[in-house]
Amino acid sequence: MSIADTIRAKLTQALVPELLEIEDQSSHHAGHAGAKGLPAGETHFAVAVVSAKFGGLNRVARQRLVYGILAEELRHPVHALALTTLTPEEAARR
Repeated sequence: MSIADTIRAKLTQALVPELLEIEDQSSHHAGHAGAKGLPAGETHFAVAVVSAKFGGLNRVARQRLVYGILAEELRHPVHALALTTLTPEEAARR
């Protein structure tokens, strides 16, 4: 299973998202210190999540929630994770 698949499975199970987009941006970071010694790809991700579970949480609390869900992946091999975390109401206003 790829890292992106693992991220998708864990976030889907924990957050029951209305929208979940995962983009592997590793190719944009070739040669970056966090990518050294690892196979190409699956080190840098951008993740957008729309979930009712974010209701009542500020941006930092939402990010901490996602980081906790993905703690194992963030220890290794994921080096960077850019997050967009919205409630369904916030997403509808965009």
